[in-house]
Amino acid sequence: MRDKETFSIRRPGIIGEEQFRQYAVLVPLIDTPEGTFLLFEKRSNNLRNQPGEICLPGGKLEDGESFQECALRETAEELLISEQQIEVIGPGDIFISPFNLMVHPFIGVLRDYHDTFSRDEVEEVIRIPLDFFRKQRPNKYEGTLKNELPEDFPYDWIPGGIDYPWVKGTYEILFYPYKNQIIWGMTARIVHSVVHLIDQYKLR
Repeated sequence: MRDKETFSIRRPGIIGEEQFRQYAVLVPLIDTPEGTFLLFEKRSNNLRNQPGEICLPGGKLEDGESFQECALRETAEELLISEQQIEVIGPGDIFISPFNLMVHPFIGVLRDYHDTFSRDEVEEVIRIPLDFFRKQRPNKYEGTLKNELPEDFPYDWIPGGIDYPWVKGTYEILFYPYKNQIIWGMTARIVHSVVHLIDQYKLR
């Protein structure tokens, strides 16, 4: 009976989750007399992956840490601050990429931050008003996802064989142009979701 009770309240897992790379990011808010700003990083041009792109502070989950611990650790390292300067408000919605990537966002407030950052990873930090994302609808584009199967795929095991009518998926790509900066892709999707949560729960 105990096993059934435990099962009835379990948090459902995600099938195939072990095949996803797990990341956590912080969506940093900075409160000023002029209003609330979101803080972004422009990735260093010396980085191997996505140099020069605008992103949120964060990184890959390490063994033994929670997603929130990961977001705080990475943010502190990248912005050269202490974790005590970050007040975590709560979690955002998880972003699941069709490219085997899962990102766990957290919304947090930076205290006593003076635009410091690690030049090994960050080219510059960028502040954008929260109200910009409230007022500006993102530009939306739709990509197509399709199966590319290996040469030894067993078509004879499935109805229709090589002519099986595979379903094609779509992938929404968002862009926020702000002055001479472009926030796009995964970062734009997370920001779009977070701004909705901020307004829904009246966080700012």
